[in-house]
Amino acid sequence: MPVPLPRPPALLKGLVAVVLAAAFAAQAVAALLPHVPLLLAATAVSLATEGALYRWQRGVLSLFAKSHADITVRHVLRDLLLVVALLRLGEQDRETVYAPLVAGLLAFYVLHCAIQAVSVLVRRTRTLPVVTRNIDASALRLSPAPSVLLRRPGHRLLVFGLPATAGLLASVPGDRPVCAAAGIALSLALALTGLGALLLRLLPGRRPAGEQEVLEWFDGWLAAYRPTVGLYFSGGASSAYQANMWLEPLAKLDGRPVIVLRERFMVQKIAATDIPIVCLPKVSTLMRLEHSTLQVLIHPSNSGKTSQVLRIPTIKHTFVNHGESDKLSSCNPYAKAYDEVWVAGPAARERYALAEVGVEDKDVVETGRPQLDGVTPYAGPPAGAWTTVLYAPTWEGWDGNPGNTSVVEAGENLVRALLADPGVRLLYKPHPLTGSVDPRAGAADLRIRELIRAANRERGETRQPAGAELTARAAELDRLTTSVFRAGADTVERMLVQSAPEPGRAEAVARATAAWEEAYWASLPEGEHQVVTDARPALYSCFNVADLLISDVSSVISDFLASGKPYAVANTSGLAEDAFRAAFPTVAAATVLTPDAAGVPDLLETVRHPEKDGLAEARAALKLRLLGPAEPSSQERFGEAVRALCAKARDHRVRVAERLAAELPGQRTEAAVPTAPH
Repeated sequence: MPVPLPRPPALLKGLVAVVLAAAFAAQAVAALLPHVPLLLAATAVSLATEGALYRWQRGVLSLFAKSHADITVRHVLRDLLLVVALLRLGEQDRETVYAPLVAGLLAFYVLHCAIQAVSVLVRRTRTLPVVTRNIDASALRLSPAPSVLLRRPGHRLLVFGLPATAGLLASVPGDRPVCAAAGIALSLALALTGLGALLLRLLPGRRPAGEQEVLEWFDGWLAAYRPTVGLYFSGGASSAYQANMWLEPLAKLDGRPVIVLRERFMVQKIAATDIPIVCLPKVSTLMRLEHSTLQVLIHPSNSGKTSQVLRIPTIKHTFVNHGESDKLSSCNPYAKAYDEVWVAGPAARERYALAEVGVEDKDVVETGRPQLDGVTPYAGPPAGAWTTVLYAPTWEGWDGNPGNTSVVEAGENLVRALLADPGVRLLYKPHPLTGSVDPRAGAADLRIRELIRAANRERGETRQPAGAELTARAAELDRLTTSVFRAGADTVERMLVQSAPEPGRAEAVARATAAWEEAYWASLPEGEHQVVTDARPALYSCFNVADLLISDVSSVISDFLASGKPYAVANTSGLAEDAFRAAFPTVAAATVLTPDAAGVPDLLETVRHPEKDGLAEARAALKLRLLGPAEPSSQERFGEAVRALCAKARDHRVRVAERLAAELPGQRTEAAVPTAPH
């Protein structure tokens, strides 16, 4: 597992800034003396440092910009010092020789500013009010993005201005203004070419559709597709997993699903799916859904922008959460803002009643967890030489509660105890947000990874290159799920590439995913411990190969109960075991581990010898309480809940239409309250 590269220390950033400043100071001294060798060396160091900054130290560039010493100022200063040096080296009457060169430089910088202004205009024409994926939007005159060189002023000035700077530098040793003239002429030609290329994109037939045209197209797409149920999601880049876990259940519904997003970057964070995706950043655009056939929106998380879509009266809203646990966040008072709250089983219904957050029992619907239908059930003790243990701790949370995650206080002890057993194969899958709030959790996570790497070295296990079978399966899966974009592609170009999917792609992805998972687990050396942080294999795939789960109080243990396999929970709350079990019902069928991990050997013994496992019946009862009955399946119950809520939405629209017709006789109301498909 590759170790993430550390962020550059502040000392290194400061050193780079000092080197660049020193190069400019040396260039100034050399220009005023004048001193040709020093001038050549200082200019070369300055240019090399600029290139290094754009390649490795982008944070320093931001620091310079805040100091009003951005790339344009630095480039002008560099060229100005070269002109000063040429004037100092030449005779007094040579000033008229270099005057045209100065004028050429000024013209180049004027063109640079013009390119930047036109680049902003082009970017605005390519910032559409609706961003799509899996939808044919070719009617919007989509086109590839302009070259990155024309859109990024820093890169553009370095490249376009390099001939002028090089020409001035070449003129210094022999006092040959012709070299400077040639370099400036080339820079002017490059700038004019770039400006022309951008201006062409502003022509009516070359730019994408305007805002009003896009909105009319979107209304037409809604009318043609006639969506019935949607997934609404808004959040940060690291929260996309909360939406992704609902993609498969949504795709299996009978209606015409759609995914509604609010942040442009999130369009690419949603995992591979054939479901149409629309991103509506503005509230005014979002409100156009009111006049569509959309009946139900499913919400896997709360966000600041959720309140905006809840204003739409023609749509029913349900909160499904992105997992259920005994944490207070699973009973957030915000849930009362939705029309219904869908939970897995009776335990969550009871949890809302006890929390007294305003969610009425009649609005709680038990649907199970449709994502878990693919989790394989318990098939007995480990059959081979290895007992596979999945340690999947949750993150530290926002409230600072030390009991949220076991990583800080117990993680290393648990991992050491597991690694000490020669028959254990450990799978360590930390939460994606580990360390995002508490640096101690991030540091403990890194130490745990090093413990696992050291254990593999002691065991003599070294990662071998992926076999031909896994490589082929990965290539096929990547081909089906990964869109290849040109370097520098913007949202418009991505919309062009990610058009309507080929028929049958979703089924092909499912088959390819299953084949990849089988090849992946088969390719691993026997007994090699794993740190699982990539998107593949997914958590539920880890469930299927694990004999035992060790986790914290989180939705992970609720989901793992679908397998019926043994699980353990680390108690870092400071509560006694009895109080811990009473406070968190999901722990009722678990082995409770203390921070020192003293109970790990006995736990492994019960996994290997089921006759010693006294919690099997308790797990079965808790599974029923947390996840609901096995029949009908969760997907069937989920689908039935969608149909029932859609029916409520349709009934509501009919009542509103009848009321409007009674209050406003003779006026048309169809546009205000559209009929929706069944």
